[in-house]
Amino acid sequence: MAEVIVKKRKLSTENGTDFSEPLSKTIHIQCPYLDTINRHVLDFDFEKLCSVSLTRINVYACLVCGKYFQGRGTNTHAYTHSVADGHHVFLNLHTLKFYCLPDNYEVIDSSLNDIKYVLNPIFTPEQIKQLDTNTKMSRAIDGTMYMPGIVGLNNIKANDYCNVILQCLSQVRPLRNYFLREENYANIKRPPGDSSFLLVQRFGELLRKLWNPRAFKAHVSPHEMLQAVVLWSKKRFQFIKQSDPIDFMSWFLNSLHMALNGTKKSNSSIIYKSFLGHMRIYTRKLPPPDADDAAKVDLSSEDYAEMITESPFLYLTCDLPPTPLFTDEFRENIIPQVNLYQLLSKFNGQTSKEYKTYKENFLKRFEITQLPPYLILYIKRFTKNTFFVEKNPTVVNFPVKNVDFGDILTPEIKAKHNGKTIYELVGNIVHDGTPEKGTYRAHVLHTPTQQWYEMQDLHVTSILPQMITLTEAYIQIYELKQD
Repeated sequence: MAEVIVKKRKLSTENGTDFSEPLSKTIHIQCPYLDTINRHVLDFDFEKLCSVSLTRINVYACLVCGKYFQGRGTNTHAYTHSVADGHHVFLNLHTLKFYCLPDNYEVIDSSLNDIKYVLNPIFTPEQIKQLDTNTKMSRAIDGTMYMPGIVGLNNIKANDYCNVILQCLSQVRPLRNYFLREENYANIKRPPGDSSFLLVQRFGELLRKLWNPRAFKAHVSPHEMLQAVVLWSKKRFQFIKQSDPIDFMSWFLNSLHMALNGTKKSNSSIIYKSFLGHMRIYTRKLPPPDADDAAKVDLSSEDYAEMITESPFLYLTCDLPPTPLFTDEFRENIIPQVNLYQLLSKFNGQTSKEYKTYKENFLKRFEITQLPPYLILYIKRFTKNTFFVEKNPTVVNFPVKNVDFGDILTPEIKAKHNGKTIYELVGNIVHDGTPEKGTYRAHVLHTPTQQWYEMQDLHVTSILPQMITLTEAYIQIYELKQD
């Protein structure tokens, strides 16, 4: 039964005190238009602005045709729409209250709660705990079955580079659990005029929609999230132009960290708690190759002494060996392969690599001093020179389970980790095609069922873990095994 709220006149005595008569009275009558609501056309993923005036203030969604209009008073766009088209039930997108126009009364009915939940899904701590054990499929309103958290993201034009990062980050449990509860970050204060907190709110909304067990459709459009990205990155990242996922991920994680008032301390935000590791960098300057003998001899000077710097990191850059220039004896190019541990030897504190700048050459060694709970590996496939971008197609052989990163640590540092150096892959991003026109897809692990899924925009299919290792991996996220 729908309830119609009827306001009563407020009475007062001569000295200003109120009578005991209630301010409002609830009359139980049935709203005759609830059966005109069409849940199939409702889509709350897009920007909440009026389809006529493009304003964001006081916007209502027509629950019959799904369009957004401003206001509900006489002569407003929503009022005009209800009279002209005969659509009567509207939802205020900010207050989540339902109204019947043009009669302009509030409708309260429990049958509308599912619409309210789709617009703003809410998770209790108990529900969040169950996400890692839930193996039940959900049914969308059109009958499509889907697994909460394993949901396709719409590609508006060229935002697949962004979608794959959002999909993989949504599988990072501490990050997911933090953003599913809005009260975790609702009280964070930002300076006046600072819009970066919009990024945090939009990311939280997106994660809640991805993990929503009662969604109307089996996919989500990241439109509002991308609008915040375009705005806050000052159009560096757009959804009409392809970008590099590693650039986007680096910017996005750092921007979230700053918007959450994060500092240089490792526990100052959920981003640093999840991804921040530490390494030691040993740098030694090399003499110039054209220097005379006298200059070469004086290697004991301070200029050529080894410098040690401590450096935090959110991801590790792994360098692929160069591809062979010539074909083999059968006139065919064999796609080269390399082992993951071979790439990780860069960080064992012993392997040196030469780095060239415009004027000087340096020899560097990297030594990991602390591993994070979630380790991100970036496999550098693209090299840019003056004329073009070249892609290295080398296949990296990596285990999906029980990857021991302790093998690259020194014995003293490994002892500090108390044997907690075993990781498992939870996200894998792949690049297909040429550097200029390639596409990205993601592989994510659904923890409760231990099933891998391949996600390319709206397409979600299950995949065998053996197939993942054959792809041209680009970015990987590993989770530390706690048991």
